[in-house]
Amino acid sequence: MYVWGRLLKVALTLKSRGPYLPGGESRLSFRCLPTDIDPNVHLNNARYLMLADLGRMDIFLRSGLLNLTRRNNWAPMMGGVQSVFVREIRLWKRFEVISSIETWDGTQVIGRHRFVLDGETAALVMTTAGVYDRTNRKFLEIDDVIAALGVTARQRPPSEAERIFMQSHGGLRALAKGN
Repeated sequence: MYVWGRLLKVALTLKSRGPYLPGGESRLSFRCLPTDIDPNVHLNNARYLMLADLGRMDIFLRSGLLNLTRRNNWAPMMGGVQSVFVREIRLWKRFEVISSIETWDGTQVIGRHRFVLDGETAALVMTTAGVYDRTNRKFLEIDDVIAALGVTARQRPPSEAERIFMQSHGGLRALAKGN
């Protein structure tokens, strides 16, 4: 139930954070609760992904993407995720999740979710995702989605780390499909 409470808090405080534009950030503050911990008394790995979901939802809501996808029978869909944990987030500690759309290429968007504890990165979650057109049964070019949002933004070239992430994701995806 607390997941829904956190999502409700994100939804109710949207206006205070203003609109989201590509290149911007979503900043959400949380406290590590007893329902978030594992036997080591720190934030468990599943919670990192759930909190990254809230960062994405904040971006979807503030950018207008969620309304756009509902009107057009589109669906934002995750393609893959990679996480790295640098510092533990212990019970009761406050931390921030800073989420952003880093860049895009064709039909794929690269997202970043940085977990910040006491000013330092505690974890980093990288994602790849796309917007699926259910009617035409295909993923949309992200440039077309950005244009449909009424935003003029251009992607930057992926960094070396982002290229490595995308290659790793592509290889793992091929393995999952049996190629």
